[in-house]
Amino acid sequence: MHKTAVLKSATANRVRAAALAAMLCLGGVAAQAQLFGDDQARQAILDLRQRLDQTIIAQNRLVDENAQMRRNMLELQQQLDTLRGELAALRDQNEQLARSTEELRKSQEAARQALDGAAAGVREGQPASGEGSAAGAGEVPLTSADEKKDYDAALEIFRAGDFKAAQKSFANFVKSYPRSGLAPSALFWLGNAQYATRNYKEAISNFRSLLTAVPKHERAPEAMLAVANCQIELKDQRAARATLEQLLKTYPGSEAAQAGKERLDNLK
Repeated sequence: MHKTAVLKSATANRVRAAALAAMLCLGGVAAQAQLFGDDQARQAILDLRQRLDQTIIAQNRLVDENAQMRRNMLELQQQLDTLRGELAALRDQNEQLARSTEELRKSQEAARQALDGAAAGVREGQPASGEGSAAGAGEVPLTSADEKKDYDAALEIFRAGDFKAAQKSFANFVKSYPRSGLAPSALFWLGNAQYATRNYKEAISNFRSLLTAVPKHERAPEAMLAVANCQIELKDQRAARATLEQLLKTYPGSEAAQAGKERLDNLK
């Protein structure tokens, strides 16, 4: 009986020991499993943080690229605006030069007619009229040979497109022959040569000298239109508008007034 009790007690102890060992084993496995799960979680967090950092860097790069693109667009817009302004200026200059060329052709034709008239006048003992008239109308004494020669030489330089040299030649003519019947025309071409070289302020001065000295000269309307064109080039829109309005009022039936009306309608 005593032996049986001892046996049962030993068996029970072994069962408890086995259970305890099993529990310790399971606890170790659980601990290992828990440790493995924490490492994965930390790695996942590190991966997420790395991806987030990369995303932020990529977004910052896009922001910088967009900012640079906007700056480039602004620069392009400014360049386009500048080109538009230059094209408008070139169109104005082309229009002015076209009118000047036509006036030059008319001047040469008038000069030829004047020479023919002068020759006829010399033969018949009568004075000639035409280009040498300070007012563009009426008979005047014959222009001297030197005046005519210097004036024609300056016109040839202008027609050749050497506007700087033409300025010098016409300025010398006005200085040498201030009372010449050709002086107003010389002022007109001097102003056109200065306009062609963008010397707008001096051009305005010479065009106005013509208008003041001979307001009824045949080139006076063109001179007033040229003043307005110079003022437009100088960005003085108010003065240009006033000049164009004066052109329409003073020379309403002229071709220059028609061109001036179009220019006035286009002013802002």
